Amino acid sequence: MVAHQHRLSLCYNCYMDPHVTYWLDGAGEDLDASRAMLEKKMYLYCGFFCHLAAEKALKAMVSAQSQTAPPIHNLLRLAELADMIDIMSESQLALLEQLNPLSIEARYPSDKKRIAASLTADICVKLIADTENLVLWLRTKLEN
Repeated sequence: MVAHQHRLSLCYNCYMDPHVTYWLDGAGEDLDASRAMLEKKMYLYCGFFCHLAAEKALKAMVSAQSQTAPPIHNLLRLAELADMIDIMSESQLALLEQLNPLSIEARYPSDKKRIAASLTADICVKLIADTENLVLWLRTKLEN
């Protein structure tokens, strides 16, 4: 089971703000990294990079509002700061909740084993697809 192998192009020349470009480029790179980790069956890191992609896409949204993206990792809080939380679907919010523990908690031994055990190839394929859809959806909101 291999997720899409294409490079997700997230950034366009229409974004003049270098902060937005920075975050969108990073989100695309992290989606690529998540696919590489899936190929290597490193599922914990696949999930970690999905979290990073969502985080960076949300930080692009915050930056687009002429705000400095804060150094936080809670995806639901970032969605609030980006004024996106009220228009996100239940499945998008559920994805953010699913990804949240894959950032900080996955770094500590007591949580790392539990989280790693919860991730399979099938789950990671879905995480990548859902994260890519979220990032693309956020990008369309930037274009409007």
